[in-house]
Amino acid sequence: MLRIPGLGTESRSISSLDNAAVRAIFRSLAMGKQVRLGIVGLGNMGMAHAANITAGKVPGLALAAAADSNPGKIAKFERVRVFGSLEELASSGLVDAVLIATPHFQHTSLGIQALEAGLHVLVEKPVSVHVADAKRLIAAHTRKDRVFAAVFNQRTDPAYLGLRSMIRAGELGEIRRVCWTITDWFRSERYYASGSWRATWAGEGGGILLNQCPHHLDLLQWLFGQPRRVRAFCHFGRYHDIEVEDDVTAHLEFPNGATGIFIASTGEAPGANRLEIAAERGRIVCENGRLVFTRNDTPTSEFSRATEDSFAQPKTSETVIALPDRGGQHLAILQNFAAAILEGAPLIAPAAEGLASLELANAMLLSTWTDRTVELPIDAAQYAELLGRKIAASRPKPGRRPAAAAEGLPRSFGR
Repeated sequence: MLRIPGLGTESRSISSLDNAAVRAIFRSLAMGKQVRLGIVGLGNMGMAHAANITAGKVPGLALAAAADSNPGKIAKFERVRVFGSLEELASSGLVDAVLIATPHFQHTSLGIQALEAGLHVLVEKPVSVHVADAKRLIAAHTRKDRVFAAVFNQRTDPAYLGLRSMIRAGELGEIRRVCWTITDWFRSERYYASGSWRATWAGEGGGILLNQCPHHLDLLQWLFGQPRRVRAFCHFGRYHDIEVEDDVTAHLEFPNGATGIFIASTGEAPGANRLEIAAERGRIVCENGRLVFTRNDTPTSEFSRATEDSFAQPKTSETVIALPDRGGQHLAILQNFAAAILEGAPLIAPAAEGLASLELANAMLLSTWTDRTVELPIDAAQYAELLGRKIAASRPKPGRRPAAAAEGLPRSFGR
């Protein structure tokens, strides 16, 4: 019988994944403990986090302050002090922790500044734009009594939690191949025209790999481990009037000899999100809110060695699991962050683990730029140099709404 922790009547619901953490938070609340949070960056994600917290959806977190160059954005939230910079916010004494939800290039400089100020830090994805920058940020986390986490909320999805549990329990046997098609990120020209920073090297440092797919790249290495070699073909402005990649196909090689294909695009409709895993004990497909496990009665290699029939295949049985929901997502990450601060709960996504997915994104771009297979870990200095050249030639599109997205660029490249 197939058993996946978190699914079915035998074990806890994925939706209540953080029930223990929530109980711990309520114990802290009963003792008058609460984390005073400041949000840095009031764009779409910053405002969404602010709305959830002020609506009382995240026990243990209180929105105490915010920092943004446009303080009027948070006017609808009562009793929230707004500052023009992180420096002012950090020195105010009003917050214990910050959530950094600024444009990508500012994640490193602001993260370092917040950690050096002695604050707990939660940073939106990606943790940085390039590996060398991410390593600087991670190195700044010297106080281990301070929580440093990343917003990789897809780790709370029951599909991926179930897959991870199955893999770690040996339910699938040795994995032979992974194929992930992620083309349900369709974006229109209007989307890319909504800000001068969008889809530019200077504004985001990349396209679909840095904006839409950090979660999938995180899940890829979280589930299967980090590949050792990558050969990628990134297409820049294939479907849109942009300078960064909007279509990617990558071939992956893993340390155990398994291979993988990773496909992502913002130019296909209707798109798909289909993860297929071929392993010794069968095939599992994750798509459309279901896990479908076609199990071999006899593991592939064992059957191949034993059968006397040239064209025989192992007998199979199929198990279909309809997933109840998408899990706790952003609320679960915020609850976990509060629980880690208040009660020492283990983090769902430590910020240091964000380096692996970023390295995968960088490796795919580096492979394309150099027209070769790239070994991991990549040459971070080479990547930073090549990205710097792209940024130097980057130009905002005329007529797009201006933004201050590139403010963190000088510090991102040590200038």
